[in-house]
Amino acid sequence: MKNLNRRDFIKSSSVVAGAAVAGSNPVSSMISNVDDTIKIAVVGCGGRGTGAVVNAFNSGQNVKLVAMADAFRDNIDKSYDNLLKKYADRVDVPDSRKYVGFDAYKQAIREADVVILTTPPGFRPIHFEEVVKQGKHAFIEKPVAVDIPGIRKILELSKEAKRKKLNVVVGFQRRFQNNYKEAIQRIHDGQIGDVVSGQVYWESGGVWVRPRTPAQTEMEYQMRNWYYFNWLCGDHIVEQHVHNIDVANWIKGKYPVVIQGTGSRAHRTGKEYGEIYDNFAVELTYDDGSVVYSQCRHFEGIHNRVDETFQATKGRTYLSAGNQAVLWDANGKEIYRHQPKGDPNPYAQEHVELFDAIAKGEHRFQDIDFAAYSTLTGIIGRIACYTGKVIKWEEAIPSPITLSPDVYAWDANPPLVPDENGLYPVAKPGINTQLYI
Repeated sequence: MKNLNRRDFIKSSSVVAGAAVAGSNPVSSMISNVDDTIKIAVVGCGGRGTGAVVNAFNSGQNVKLVAMADAFRDNIDKSYDNLLKKYADRVDVPDSRKYVGFDAYKQAIREADVVILTTPPGFRPIHFEEVVKQGKHAFIEKPVAVDIPGIRKILELSKEAKRKKLNVVVGFQRRFQNNYKEAIQRIHDGQIGDVVSGQVYWESGGVWVRPRTPAQTEMEYQMRNWYYFNWLCGDHIVEQHVHNIDVANWIKGKYPVVIQGTGSRAHRTGKEYGEIYDNFAVELTYDDGSVVYSQCRHFEGIHNRVDETFQATKGRTYLSAGNQAVLWDANGKEIYRHQPKGDPNPYAQEHVELFDAIAKGEHRFQDIDFAAYSTLTGIIGRIACYTGKVIKWEEAIPSPITLSPDVYAWDANPPLVPDENGLYPVAKPGINTQLYI
């Protein structure tokens, strides 16, 4: 074992998983003088993928990037150039390990000990399937799927990942943010009683649009503008607002049993916005009768907010990604206010803790289940708004409606194509509901 390098050791962890004690790999205590390099691959080389690689480099471990994969070579080149400027000693990706195309992920995963999955979320189930198949640890950006069959697949893969003792962290960074952790622990300890209602928000001006070019196929156009197509994005209630929905589920310690709501395309109605809505208002009802109101929108030039509030039998709380957390008692007296002195960046902290566990040979993280259920909450919320129906959680689970294309190829048609005017079909509650559940 003396000459075993870090990569071989990490690969061996799945082999000994059956004999390993939960939470620790006994093989780690038998290793001496090993190469401690942890090799990573990034699948999805946009801004989020590049940022996640930087977070991995700054995790405090000897991390080296050895492979990159993306559907587009220009994404790889831009990411590679940016990383090389500051982290040249951490980047070892020759052209032979820059993989391009729909199947590029399989080759990149093969090269690494740990895989960063940061493609559009529609690819997450098939990419995570390959990660688990090859027995690799992973950082997976949220959300973890865009449809209910994808969620079922993720949950099945989670079982195998646990069996292999793979560390999996999902990019719900609020779970690694001190103000949320400390405030929610106090709530769970009963300091403001039982949570009976709440309001969670993601209200912003929306995101980028990339103009169509003459040479693009429809598949390439949608891939470049993935945010506006549900097979890739899931709509912004799933892709963005899932953070706030996850906070609601985290505080409640459970998932809603009934979801209903409304939404529309009020302002972003042009063909460049694909098929997604620009606003959602959803009620999440839990089995104890408590209701959390969920609101998200993409309106430009108006008031924005991204935060959460909850009311309880003995008080209330306010939380935000800006390191705020306050608890009041029933009389309005402040009983806790978070003091963000030296708080770590949560985007960085999730990698610090993930790579620390991997370096120590421990099985410490398995975030995929709660991530799947919070993603599912957003998906059911989208379906409720698209259809105008009240959706019961248990009735939604068997849904056979998959959003994935039959073929992943540049000359293949994606699931949704525009009409002769370049406009895409949009959900109309009470009219074309059969398309969505």
